[in-house]
Amino acid sequence: MRVASLAPALAVALSACALKGDVRRVETQVATLRLQAARADSARAVALQRLLTEVQALQQVVLDSLGAQQRRLTLSQGELREDVSDLQRQLVQIQELLGQSQQRITELRGQIEQRRSQATAPGGADSAGGAPGEPGAEQLYDLAVRQLRAGSPQTARQALQKLLSDYPQHDRVPDALFQLGESWIGTSPDSAAQAYERIVKQYPGSPRAPAALYKLGLMAEQRGDQRAARLYYNRVVAGYPRSEEAALARAKLSGRGG
Repeated sequence: MRVASLAPALAVALSACALKGDVRRVETQVATLRLQAARADSARAVALQRLLTEVQALQQVVLDSLGAQQRRLTLSQGELREDVSDLQRQLVQIQELLGQSQQRITELRGQIEQRRSQATAPGGADSAGGAPGEPGAEQLYDLAVRQLRAGSPQTARQALQKLLSDYPQHDRVPDALFQLGESWIGTSPDSAAQAYERIVKQYPGSPRAPAALYKLGLMAEQRGDQRAARLYYNRVVAGYPRSEEAALARAKLSGRGG
């Protein structure tokens, strides 16, 4: 009887021991999983840190490369600026030499005109026009150009008009007409256009002809007449394809010169 009464208590005790064993096993498994997860997290952290270090190293390499390229570019730009400065100085020297040569040529032409005037018969006119003792065409042209540069267009026009009236057959007539147009360009566009048109009509073979056409195109563009401007630019390109003004006219027609 006594053994029979202890049986339930013994069963309960055995069940409690089994439950505690299961709990311990579960706790052990959980601890193992946590340890494995911590190790995995640690491994991932180490891998991420290594990757970050590699990315930073690569970034530094790129920055160093860009810095070196920037230094080379700065050096090249400095050398280019020096080359441009040298070229500009050489250009100024060449322009000064050309100016001296042009001045000498003008002086020689003036001397020739003066001697030609002196060689004519008394009371007569020389083959280029003008009267004895009067300034030659070259002298008048040189005077007009200097007056234009000095900002005295009215005085320049007087010299040009005298050249045109006294030396109507002289080679300087197209140049004089062009400078006459330049003297009017700021105050009387119509008078300037008449001078340029006269060059185009009477002296189409002159080097001043493409410049006069281009000037007429610019004037038409300035007053808003795009159709007339394109006509003038096309005439420059068609009639004088190798002139400097033709290149400018092509730029205008293509929309790059505005």
